[in-house]
Order: sequence, then C-alpha cells, then structure tokens
Amino acid sequence: MSVVDINEPPSPMLLPDPPAQQVRCTLISVDDHLVEPPWLFEGRMPSALADRAPRVVENDDGSQMWVFDNKSYEQLGLNAQVGRADRDDVTFEPARFSDMRRGAWDIHERVKDMDLGGIWASLCFPSVITGFCGRVYSDCSDPALGLAATRAFNDWIHEEWWGSYPDRIIPMGITWLPDAAIGAAEIRRNAERGFVAVTLPENPSFIGLPSIHDRWWDPVLAACEETETVICLHTGSSGHWMPQDEQGPHLAVRATLFQMHAYVAAAEWVWSQVALRFPNIKIALAEGGCGWVPTMYDRIRHQMEVSGHGRQSWPSGEPGPHELLLRNVWYCTISDPSSIDAVVELNESHVMVETDYPHADSTWPGCQDSLEEMLGHLPLEAVANLTHLNAAALFRHPLPEVTLP
Repeated sequence: MSVVDINEPPSPMLLPDPPAQQVRCTLISVDDHLVEPPWLFEGRMPSALADRAPRVVENDDGSQMWVFDNKSYEQLGLNAQVGRADRDDVTFEPARFSDMRRGAWDIHERVKDMDLGGIWASLCFPSVITGFCGRVYSDCSDPALGLAATRAFNDWIHEEWWGSYPDRIIPMGITWLPDAAIGAAEIRRNAERGFVAVTLPENPSFIGLPSIHDRWWDPVLAACEETETVICLHTGSSGHWMPQDEQGPHLAVRATLFQMHAYVAAAEWVWSQVALRFPNIKIALAEGGCGWVPTMYDRIRHQMEVSGHGRQSWPSGEPGPHELLLRNVWYCTISDPSSIDAVVELNESHVMVETDYPHADSTWPGCQDSLEEMLGHLPLEAVANLTHLNAAALFRHPLPEVTLP
C-alpha cells in the first residue's frame, strides 16, 4: 500500500459540468455532506500521534480506502453519486477519489457546484471515516488518539471547509462522545470560534452510550443551550436501522424507512424532557423529511388529552411533548410534495430544505427546479421561510444582500 495521490483526471463515469440553475429563491441546504479529503489530518495531530492519524491508502488493485485504528473504511464513493453518468451504479465497493466530483471533498470546487445548483449556503455532515456524528473517532481503542482526531477534524472545518468561505458554509462540528464533560468542553471550544452546530447521535443508546433519557447528557446539553449551538441529528447517525426482511431489496427498503428514523428520534427526544430542563435547546433533524410531523403531533396530543399514555409521568403545568415538538425541534425536506402543505400550516417557522449533495438522493444539479415543483404553489412568504429565512435564523447565518423570492 502507498499514500494516495489524488491529482489524477476525473473518471469517465463523471459527466461534464451541468448548466447553472436559474435562481428563483435563496437556498440554504441544511443537509449536505462532505467527503473528508486525504490531507485533512496533516499538521493537525499532536506529533506523538501523527503517524497513527486516519490516512488514505492505495491498494495494489487500485482501490483507495481510509485506514484508522487498525480498521479499514472502504466506501469512499457510495455517498458521492452526484455528477455520475449512471446514478444506479450504487455499490458498497471501494472507490477512488477521482470517481467523485471534486466538489465532494474540495471546498473550492464545492462552492462552484453550489453556484451551479443555486445553493447560497450549506450545512455539511461528515462521511465514512468520521461517521455522521464523529462516532468513528469516539470508538477509537486509544481515547487519546480518538480525541485528537476529533479535535483535528474540527480544526479542519474551522480552517478550511468553513474558514475558506464563511458566508457559504454553516460551521458544524463533532464532539467527543464517551465523556460528557470533555464533549461539552469541545462544544464550547468550537462555539468560541464561531461554530453554530454540533452533530450528535440521534439515539445514543443504540451505540452503547447512555440514553438521551439519562441525565448523563446534561453537560453536553447545557453547553449547547448556553452557546446557542444547534444539535443536529442525522438519520443513521446511530448506525441503527429499522428491522427488515432479509429476502427483500435491502437498500431500497432501508432508504424508504429514513423518515421512520427521524420519527423515532423525535419521539425519544421530546419524551426525554430534555427541552423542559433546557427550554432554549434547539434540535434539527436531517434527512428525515417532514411529512410525519403532523402525524406525530396529533398522536402525542391525543395521548396527553385523551388516552393518558405518558400523561401521568409528565410534569404538571409544563408544555406537553407535542408542544415541544413544535417549539424545540426543526425538520427538513428534500421531497414531501404530498404533505408539505400540512406541515407548513402546522409549524411553518420550523421547516427547512435540503439538497443532500453529494448523495444519490440529491436534487443537485436541479435543486432550484425541484424546489419550484414542491413549493411553487405556496405564498412567497412561506417559500422564503422554508428556503432560507428559517435556516438563517436557526443557525445565525448571514444572507446575501438581495434575497429571493
């Protein structure tokens, strides 16, 4: 194996640049992804740990993969399907960086792709070597090494991914998960230098961490509330998926159930009473859609007002869990045309949009066309709220001088 050289021509499987979209609305996408570049950890690890940092290697068969903590992470290209001539070519096999649009892992090319798709700003979750919530580093067999990798990733976000284009990227970090005090300290370190969000596991008990119903998380939650750091929960961040029939089309069924994971996460978080102890906490659900929100609201309200399932254990005089769903939780949509009207009517100020670049689900490069199809019938004020105003307010992110529509 040798250290990879990523300066090679793009793969023939990639299409030429598409024409730029007509910008009909200012678009902030609250669920996109970055693919960690091979140089991420260079110069960012303590010298004593530098030779054990995550690294990309090239195998004798031409495949490329990340190696860390005596484990290999091969799915470099699975999450980077945009720009391919055939998006149906979704495999779990190793890929080369040249098989992805460079915008997946190069911030300068990312901004160019954002311009092509009509995207003003983007919130980007990590990928395979980090995990959607930094779980890979937190699971490291050597805590000192894992913590150093966690901090190095955040430093790279600060210096390069967000630091290069602060108006175009919403700064979101990861934190150390095994120790709540250290995790809280990392959230505060990031907040002091401008980070506005942190990605956490949607259901931490699924990965061997204390339940969100456990007060163990209070130092982390307190740090988020005090610094106005938004807690972002991405579908699949806990590595747990709904039970499936093994004889069925595994990947298709899993993707169909994405919204169910957001539903489960939202139910656990609102019933945990976290938002009663920390009334200003802000929780944003990513890649889980929003069509389920009215259903959950109606069900919990019925529980509290009629059936009493849970009412006996809920503090008297406090807002109910259905009210917390509307007050403390935000949700995003990539394609909910059949239900978007009901969600907007219920809680317009908490609905946001996503493009999911560079995943196979992404609407890129047709982001603006896709939004027009889903939202074009709504009042302009609602379109503005969903496409950029809600996200800008939640993440305290700057808008351009002129906004559309």
